[in-house]
Amino acid sequence: MRYPRDLQGYGAKTPGAVWPNDARIAVQFVVNYEEGGENNVLHGDIASEAFLSEIVGAQAWPGQRHWNMESIYEYGARAGFWRLYRLLTERNVPVTVYGVATALKRSPEQVAAMQKANWEIASHGLKWVEHKDMDPTEERRQIAEAIRLHTVVTGERPRGWYTGRCSDNTVDLVTEEVGFAYVSDSYADDLPYWHERGDKHQLVIPYTLDTNDMRFATAQGFNSGDQFFSYLKDTFDVLYAEGAQGAPKMMNIGLHCRLAGRPGRAAALMRFIDYLKSHDKVWIARRIDIAEHWATAFPFQPNENRPSRLAEEDFVARFGGVFEHSDWIAKRAFAGELGAVNDTAVGLHTALSAVFRAASEAERLAVLNAHPDLAGKLAQAKRLTESSTSEQASAGLDALTDGEREEFNILNGRYVKTFGFPFIIAVRGLGKADILAAFKRRIGNDWQTEFSTACRQVERIALLRLTDMLPN
Repeated sequence: MRYPRDLQGYGAKTPGAVWPNDARIAVQFVVNYEEGGENNVLHGDIASEAFLSEIVGAQAWPGQRHWNMESIYEYGARAGFWRLYRLLTERNVPVTVYGVATALKRSPEQVAAMQKANWEIASHGLKWVEHKDMDPTEERRQIAEAIRLHTVVTGERPRGWYTGRCSDNTVDLVTEEVGFAYVSDSYADDLPYWHERGDKHQLVIPYTLDTNDMRFATAQGFNSGDQFFSYLKDTFDVLYAEGAQGAPKMMNIGLHCRLAGRPGRAAALMRFIDYLKSHDKVWIARRIDIAEHWATAFPFQPNENRPSRLAEEDFVARFGGVFEHSDWIAKRAFAGELGAVNDTAVGLHTALSAVFRAASEAERLAVLNAHPDLAGKLAQAKRLTESSTSEQASAGLDALTDGEREEFNILNGRYVKTFGFPFIIAVRGLGKADILAAFKRRIGNDWQTEFSTACRQVERIALLRLTDMLPN
């Protein structure tokens, strides 16, 4: 069973983003333009809007217009947009607009101003409404209609997409649509990444809800401009420092005309822009610029050989020998939950080892007995598995003197007679002397201690084998 979520991402080693001009951070400002596209009975919706406004605890009014809510949204179009527009253009800040198609249609002067400033206008969906319960067929239709209306209103097809109030189908539907440089319905990373859907792939540029003025309209959010500025500054400082250490990231700042467009909040935004512009090695970019850069620097690389993507037969054929002659471990792991976290050596080792540890004592004992003696008769007859042959050779066990071979034979015999399974040790990095010393030390253990020790060594051998097969 494949687990569809990716909890691995880039892991401990994030890629060097290599932003233009060796920037330590890519900073991106989004202006969400939703005013005129929100829930409203005038728009054919069943109730008024109740999301992201100054009205604490607002509730939708079924079948009625909510005059206060409407006027707050109208403030965003009438006053807030122009305040943000002046602030951002005067400071030469590149901007991406998330434009709801129906809102853009009702705001011709604002759209003209966006275009005059060379702001990217990405699609924010057809309407600013909830999509979580929307049938995939209807959501697909609305995506197509949003593209059509956006193109009619702006003269260009949108190249970026962000629904915001999305469903669990949204990213897959946008990927299937083809034609978008990026989709941003994700908060999963500080860097872009590739999403796959069937035989299609789509660049994802994650968005953010923390460095976002929406927290002025949510519980435990920002109460003052100072809090907004302080949080933006702290975020920038941490990411800028990480960039200086060779791991450049991306910072998104989300703005809403009816929220950040208010004077007291705009002042905080102004201070932050002036602060970040006091630093060098900062790339302030539109999202489309980031998308084009990433697609060139880190193009999509198909990899159907990832463990979690393999069919059972292929998975067992490839990893069935990781635990010596015990492919039942791979079969049980495949039947369990495999996902992107298991596509690395450590991740897959965790899945396989969990099966081994959960097995009965008799099953684990059989795994131990599947291992050959060190420098034993099978090695001399060249009947070891390829992995065992390589491992023993790395420790020089294929080039023993007659005396050394006799010593190993005596120890092997004593050990098997004492414990009922062969002496097992992960030999990589060890020499003959190290192995003999461990042999002599461990032969004095009690059975349970040595059984546990041998099992740990089996897991260690499996990890080393997987490290040769998969990325770490």
